[in-house]
Amino acid sequence: MIQRVTAPALFPPPGYSHVCVVEAGTKLAFLAGAVPLDGEGRLVGEGDPPLQAEQVISNLREQLRTVGSDLDHVLSTDVYVVSNEPAVLSSVWEVVEASGLSAGPHASTLVGVACLGYPGQLVEITATAVVPEGAPS
Repeated sequence: MIQRVTAPALFPPPGYSHVCVVEAGTKLAFLAGAVPLDGEGRLVGEGDPPLQAEQVISNLREQLRTVGSDLDHVLSTDVYVVSNEPAVLSSVWEVVEASGLSAGPHASTLVGVACLGYPGQLVEITATAVVPEGAPS
């Protein structure tokens, strides 16, 4: 069971929760950063953070599917964007919101960074998710 909480004494977060609580004994998946590479290892969306974010979300879905989970079971994410401009970060966050990740809403941090691991990479998302009971091992 996932309990998503927004602390009433804090400013309401835009599209995410302050805290996610999971009962003990729940199977969790800690996902490596999803990156904007296709199945052949080619960069998708060169120079286009929102397009890269779409590929990252697609790859995140595949990571989750592989362990029997999905976006609905994501507890938290860290969204990294190569930029120091709020408008660029916001454009990536709009893709995150449209993906269904914020439907929970999950706990998230959006961070502008200087660079990421692959040449031309502008977006990466790490996640922690619940793997529902009965999911394949």
